[in-house]
Amino acid sequence: MEQFRLPKIPMPKLTLPHAVQEVLAEAEEKLAHRPKLLQLFKNCFPNTLETTTKLLDDGTTFIITGDIPASWLRDSVEQVIHYVPLAKNDPDLQRIIGGLIKRHIQYIHIDPYANAFNESANDWHWNTTDVTEMSPWVWERKFEIDSLCFVVRLAYTYWKETGVTDFFNAEFKSALRAIIDLFRREQRHFEQSPYRFTRNNGIPEDSLRNSGLGMPVNYTGMIWSGFRSSDDACDFHYNIPGNMFAVVALRQMQEFAEWVFRDMDLLAELKELEFEVDYGIKLYGIYRHPEFGPIYAYETDGFGNYCLMDDAGTPGLISIPYLGYTTADDPVYQNTRRFALSKENPFYYEGTAAKGIGSPHTPQNYIWHMALSMQGITAQSVEEKLELVALLESTDADTGFMHEGFHADDPSVFTRSWFAWSNSLFSQLVYRMMKDGQL
Repeated sequence: MEQFRLPKIPMPKLTLPHAVQEVLAEAEEKLAHRPKLLQLFKNCFPNTLETTTKLLDDGTTFIITGDIPASWLRDSVEQVIHYVPLAKNDPDLQRIIGGLIKRHIQYIHIDPYANAFNESANDWHWNTTDVTEMSPWVWERKFEIDSLCFVVRLAYTYWKETGVTDFFNAEFKSALRAIIDLFRREQRHFEQSPYRFTRNNGIPEDSLRNSGLGMPVNYTGMIWSGFRSSDDACDFHYNIPGNMFAVVALRQMQEFAEWVFRDMDLLAELKELEFEVDYGIKLYGIYRHPEFGPIYAYETDGFGNYCLMDDAGTPGLISIPYLGYTTADDPVYQNTRRFALSKENPFYYEGTAAKGIGSPHTPQNYIWHMALSMQGITAQSVEEKLELVALLESTDADTGFMHEGFHADDPSVFTRSWFAWSNSLFSQLVYRMMKDGQL
């Protein structure tokens, strides 16, 4: 196996935008009674801007994931999403977020199947043995349905929060067309898709079986995905939370079509595609569990086979209300949540230090901080939110930051000390609770 040696990219430390400084000042007052939580928030809230963000001369923004010198479409969105509500009256934040949207559009035109990209066409790759159609711009080419949905999510949320429209140009509309065409193709993956991916490194989760095509699927109306949000291969290639996210993205694109581009033909096409995907979720994506009742499966193949689990990454089953597909009080979601937070979920762990959801991406008994943060964001009771914040606060291994996974019995044993997405999601939970007077 030949893996690229991770290079170091100098990331100039930005001066924090005024709106971000105001949030940190607000936290000094509202979290003063919890000194450790205050310090965690002061470290984590600006972490993306201080360590991973680079403003480029072409007006775009390049954001690395942290300890890997590449920009994931998914990660980069979630690394900045907590800044979007602050951007309306802050030109510096608008430059950062608007620039990221523009860079995403460039990347989609390069390769809509890729999940992670380089700053330039430097031919850096996570693994040099990947068998797929690589580009010198592409760091990794694992097709994950959520990557494209996150691009839409950021553009939509930024538009709604700020009213800024300067990025709605011909390039943006043609990127939407690329997304729609890919979604259409991947509804019939085996018949129409050119996408293949294998990695010769001996790790089964890094390759698609069946000569890079993936395992067989039946037509359902849903969109095929090669990999999960953890970057691990799907067992069954209709990922349910990913398709839920696609439904939300298609609804958001409908607003672009109707109110920005005034394209009624595009609007009708998007409505039809949304209906097909959503119908497939409702028909094929619900499993009648003997203990929990109807729950959303994590994956299915359309032949009656199901993967029953939840993964710490977003989109996952716990994050369904966060994505906007349904509300937290939806009965099927509530059943699904109880399943995901039980030992029936093979990646739910309980230890002496913590309990929560992990991932096949990390070792057994490793709980992810992101899963705890998402559990808190989607919790309905203040009591559960407070429990999650306390758990996050007590499992940072006194580093002052969130991590990827940590051992359920010993938080000092952890993966990824520099993982900006995890810091941002934690910050989002704390900031929401701070604004709601819950801390």
